[in-house]
Amino acid sequence: LKDSQGEYQQAVTFYEKALEINRKTLPEDDASLAPTYTNIGGVYSSMGEYSKALEYYEKDLHITKKALPPTHPPFG
Repeated sequence: LKDSQGEYQQAVTFYEKALEINRKTLPEDDASLAPTYTNIGGVYSSMGEYSKALEYYEKDLHITKKALPPTHPPFG
């Protein structure tokens, strides 16, 4: 919600808090974390912080590649 309201720093804070909570019970590369990394990347992109956005998009990609079979069309 904060992202769509343009309150980007608060959005990043909330997403990071969600990651922190989830990482207490999930492995670092659990597939359910990937969308949160994408969301954080999107917020940083909206803020013009493209290198930070790329860092989070790459985390999402790493998790997603690991979760999908190697024959999955986008990666196969």
